Formats: sequence, structure tokens, C-alpha cells
Amino acid sequence: MPTFETQTYWDAIDQQRLLVKACKACGQAHYTPRDHCPHCFSADTHWLPASGRAVVYSWSVANRADPPYVVAYVQLAEGPMMLTNIVGCEPADVRIGQSVQVTFQPDAQGRTRPYFQPTGKDAV
Repeated sequence: MPTFETQTYWDAIDQQRLLVKACKACGQAHYTPRDHCPHCFSADTHWLPASGRAVVYSWSVANRADPPYVVAYVQLAEGPMMLTNIVGCEPADVRIGQSVQVTFQPDAQGRTRPYFQPTGKDAV
């Protein structure tokens, strides 16, 4: 459920836009929307449109699911790590360092969610 701190994020997701928070005091971007910077604890943060580009940092396959799916940490081009799912390829084709791009799809409950899929030569 969206909260006061995350409502802007979820509104952007509904419009198929990815946002991250950035700190005006230290200049670092962070994911998991919150009002205070986790790096320097400043309350001087603002929303920053994200490029949607990322690389796979780590991943695992949920094999007991039908069908199996990939859970991954991706490092956004803006710097923060984001927990997500990799879609648009076979789980066996995912690898660390792979370039991925955000895509927006409905989840099982019909809510729009950001997922990531391979780009360029990695795309299916």
C-alpha cells in the first residue's frame, strides 16, 4: 500500500515512469522512497526521474513457482540497488553484469509494477 512517502513513486509507476529519491545535501540517489537520505540523513531530498537502465548485480530463480521466475538486485544507472524481477528471458539466460531496462507490467493483482528485461544482444 502506498504511504505518504511513497505515493509519488507509485503514481509515477502507474504512468510507466520510474523515479528515485536524490539528496540535495550529499548528491546521492537512493531507492526505497523515503523522506530522509539514508547516506547523510538529510531531509533535503527530491524526486529524480530514473533512466530505467540497470545491470544485474545478483539474482536467484524461484524454481518452486509455476512458472519459475527470477528475483534480482539490479544496480540502477543512477546508483541505487533495486530488488525486482527479471522478465522477457529464460531464467537460465540471466547473468551478473547483464544490461537490463525497466518495463512496466501488471502483477497478479493487476497493479502496475516495474520489472526489468534484457537489452540489446541480451534480449529475447
